[in-house]
Amino acid sequence: MKLDGAGLTCAQIHEVGYDGARVTISSLDRAREAWGAAQELRGPVYGQSTGVGANKDTDVEDGGFDLLRSHAGGVGAPVEPERARAMLVVRLNQLLAGGSGVDPGVLPVLADAINGGFTPPIRTYGAIGTGDLTALATTALCLLGELPWNSPSPGAAGPRYPLASRDALPFISSGAATLADSALACHRLRRLLEAAVDVAAFSFAAVEASAEPLAAVVQEARPHSGQAATAARLRGLIAHEPSPRVQDPYGYRAFAQVHGAALDTLDRARDVVETDVNAATENPLIADGLAWHNGNFHAAPVALALDALRAALAQTAQLSTARLATLMEPSYTGLLPFLAASPGGSGAMILEYVAQDALAELRHLATPVTTGTAVISRGTEDHASFATQAARYALRCLEPLEIVLACERVAATRALYHRRQIATPDRVLTSDIEDARRALTSS
Repeated sequence: MKLDGAGLTCAQIHEVGYDGARVTISSLDRAREAWGAAQELRGPVYGQSTGVGANKDTDVEDGGFDLLRSHAGGVGAPVEPERARAMLVVRLNQLLAGGSGVDPGVLPVLADAINGGFTPPIRTYGAIGTGDLTALATTALCLLGELPWNSPSPGAAGPRYPLASRDALPFISSGAATLADSALACHRLRRLLEAAVDVAAFSFAAVEASAEPLAAVVQEARPHSGQAATAARLRGLIAHEPSPRVQDPYGYRAFAQVHGAALDTLDRARDVVETDVNAATENPLIADGLAWHNGNFHAAPVALALDALRAALAQTAQLSTARLATLMEPSYTGLLPFLAASPGGSGAMILEYVAQDALAELRHLATPVTTGTAVISRGTEDHASFATQAARYALRCLEPLEIVLACERVAATRALYHRRQIATPDRVLTSDIEDARRALTSS
């Protein structure tokens, strides 16, 4: 995969993080230009000739290494190597976009780390959506040899580079870890939301739901792109036989509207994330021969987009549980209650408990982070986006959403079998749910 500071996608970040794709650098020209300009700067430059935060007006000399050591203080569970590798590719791509003023010699070394499977030992907690200082300071100390890399094989030494003191802030001035998590979440949620349409098709067939709400003329009357795409795809998956009911519950009748809105929200989140992974979010920004002190590091757009996305996921999952409820109901399936094999049996009743448990988790994760704020560094930094938490929660949404959809798939499949007079005896359904989860993520 060739990196040039532009055009990096969420899918490519996932490919590097989880599939081990190798990276190459197309050109260092923009990074070299910014570095050359930085060498000529005179006067106060934040984080290089001054302290940071409330120390912005304090002159310092060669304080960069102290900055790295003091900021590499993340705590909590170690971040998985896949997420750490995704962070490295995001930061490398941003540095290639120019504007940081960091020594361009470190960029091929970062590529070597990615390709060699080396990742920094970063921890979960330590950022609030205004820059991933702890994660990137830890990475810089690995490059300096002060901290060990997580190695793909015992005893293997990770790459090193002699960063200068003045490279410290330019290297860590980024939300690369937050953006990496955001990109991974967007990519994986895309696959899951696409699979959800297939699951809904099973339920439509199981209850003989009407295809009328999916008609092209209906979609043309309200032309939201996600809604139209959802309806068109579902139309191609289900039979168009007349339904025994005039109108179905919202889980069927409004599926295209609710699920389509989730797809539109996901598209918006992806666009925001991909803008930032290809942007020079540096403070200060080195451009036109000057240092421009600014707030491009602030991740408000990402936080707001991911807040909306998590809320949309809860909505589409709620409709899945609504369809699951109809699959338990004889008036919709023409079968025994709970899809039991014999009268009085519990059949697939437990699926509702499991799905509602997972839905409760999704509702919790959908709580917006952007309603909070923080005032730190003696009042100098008086706002925070909490995009880091928004991204972390978006990743955590994957498991409960998979479980909700898997429960619906198991019930719909069981109903279709029973309609063909193939009775499924009561049994433990754990393996059925796990098989359905695997089918969702492999499709």
